[in-house]
Amino acid sequence: MAAPAISFAVGAVTRADIPDLCADLAELLRGRGPGIVTCDVTGVTWPDVVTVEALARLGLTARRHGWRLVVSGAGAELLRLVGLLGLTGALPESGRQPEHREQAGGVEEVGDPRDPPG
Repeated sequence: MAAPAISFAVGAVTRADIPDLCADLAELLRGRGPGIVTCDVTGVTWPDVVTVEALARLGLTARRHGWRLVVSGAGAELLRLVGLLGLTGALPESGRQPEHREQAGGVEEVGDPRDPPG
């Protein structure tokens, strides 16, 4: 059985819009079981750091309600900006699997014998 899904659209946003967007999403999710929110960003024509902040905060709002947020319709500029800000894993694209990175080999932490055991 597939998880419940909800679509939520985001266009051009200002920092002042973010609390209202999060409140709107929270209202949609309140009282529902867990599922996936597909955040449609095709309306974002000029992505900037505020756009990425809005998406990250919407992702947090979704997680607080037991949901997972995925982004759909992202253009190359928005994807590049998300990557530059290190949020690719936090804002996955719809239909793409998250990257699985291997741990770097040959790296060992050396402890100081004077440090207390932790």
